[in-house]
Amino acid sequence: MLVSDWMTRDPLTVTPDTPVMDALKMIKERRVRRLPVMQGSKMVGITTRKDLKDAMPSKATTLSVWELNYLLSKLTVEEIMARPVITATEGEHMEDAALRMQEHKIGGLPVVGERGELAGIITTSDVIRAFTDIMGLNEGGQRLTLDMPDVPGSLQKAVSAVQPSNIVSVATYDIDGPGGNRRFVLRVNGQDTDGVRDRVRAAGISVLE
Repeated sequence: MLVSDWMTRDPLTVTPDTPVMDALKMIKERRVRRLPVMQGSKMVGITTRKDLKDAMPSKATTLSVWELNYLLSKLTVEEIMARPVITATEGEHMEDAALRMQEHKIGGLPVVGERGELAGIITTSDVIRAFTDIMGLNEGGQRLTLDMPDVPGSLQKAVSAVQPSNIVSVATYDIDGPGGNRRFVLRVNGQDTDGVRDRVRAAGISVLE
């Protein structure tokens, strides 16, 4: 699954000289959380809803309304935007982009194309959508959680036991370390799903749920 399959194309952008108040208004009206900052065709920064709100004067300020309005009219996105920008590319895998977001503790990445142009934006919401799709949650059926030895042929054994039901998704992760067991999460639909757990247990496989 590639970033290009899940990103939002043609994201809303601002320029460095956009007043902070205008950028904040755009974010509220369009219900987005981040705005790439463009200087012509070049991305020079990014700003988020939190950045913009943090730039607002404290409610405890002693400045007059006139002074506040004057200061806010002069404050531009360039003064608060983050740079350099951490990005994703259209052709990379979703899990790589998700890992980068996790490592940098950010909720979204601008996506650049082959020529370095801004092509879209990918966010944690898109990652969640991709995850639910991979897990087959939109296809109904039943979820099976299995513990099996971490050896060649384990999954094939489970696949054979599940039939004639159809497997629509498989996820797996290590629970015991090398040479131990792995946990497999399968979603199945189709024929005779009511009896699928009994068939898998009859094949000598541990079914947790």
